[in-house]
Amino acid sequence: MRIHVVTAFTDRPFAGNPAGVCLLPAGPWPQDAWMQRVAAEMNHSETAFALPLPASDEADWAIRWFAPLVETNLCGHATLATAHVLRTEHGVLGAVRFASRQSGVLVTHADASGSITLDFPAAPGTEVPVPDGLVDVLGTEPEATYRTGALGDLLTVLPDEATVRAVTPDLAAMAELTRRERLRGVIITAPPAGAHAADGAVGAVGAVEEPSGYGENGQGRPPYDFVSRFFSPAEGIREDPATGSAHTALAPYWSARLGRERLTGFQVSARTGVIHTALHGDRVHLTGNAVTVLDGTLHV
Repeated sequence: MRIHVVTAFTDRPFAGNPAGVCLLPAGPWPQDAWMQRVAAEMNHSETAFALPLPASDEADWAIRWFAPLVETNLCGHATLATAHVLRTEHGVLGAVRFASRQSGVLVTHADASGSITLDFPAAPGTEVPVPDGLVDVLGTEPEATYRTGALGDLLTVLPDEATVRAVTPDLAAMAELTRRERLRGVIITAPPAGAHAADGAVGAVGAVEEPSGYGENGQGRPPYDFVSRFFSPAEGIREDPATGSAHTALAPYWSARLGRERLTGFQVSARTGVIHTALHGDRVHLTGNAVTVLDGTLHV
């Protein structure tokens, strides 16, 4: 059985978010314990397992995602990585429907240029008081915090990009906090350097590192509209490099704040990632690229 490592939400290797992808043969699912062990062995933030479905079903493939320690309910970058493998290994272009256990049918659309768009449910946030201990965990005072419903994250708004980049969280304490609050993880976000988010205008980047391969849009703006980082230490993910699912919450928040439906997010992890978002009612379209960095064979 083949397994692939694909780095998602980037146009170059060794950036973006790496995911394992395993396309299974038709039939029943393997044992959960086996998939969990494969994910732990891969040790990426997620490994996706996709199972082909009969032609009469409402979807083309069933999909499940495993972090190193647990099975997860939704993963954007591993879904994008799976669509990338279907395109590059099997020539599948256009729409592919993935049936998930917790998030319904998710549709990806791969085009010949290399970009892939995910159609995911939006996860608008509900403002809540700052949880006890979060200031100590992050080392900074949030402007606001939002719970993201079924997504299970805490969307935490910080004042500026420099603050987001400088955060060095206490990951052990964060794991305790997320377990106590029954959260998957913590998203931190802010406007980009030089932004004036109150009136929806975004200013010049200045000396801030920009995403590779994404230049100015010709209007004096940086190539991204907001920045973010994501942490889920209780699931074995210290910091996720480029998190598609988190952008199902980031897109509604920033679209409301900036007054625009189409935005570009820049995840300022060490590897970085670029995610284009488009809000469509209760759905979010997430678009990015992917690069295969490894093909292998599972001998178990």
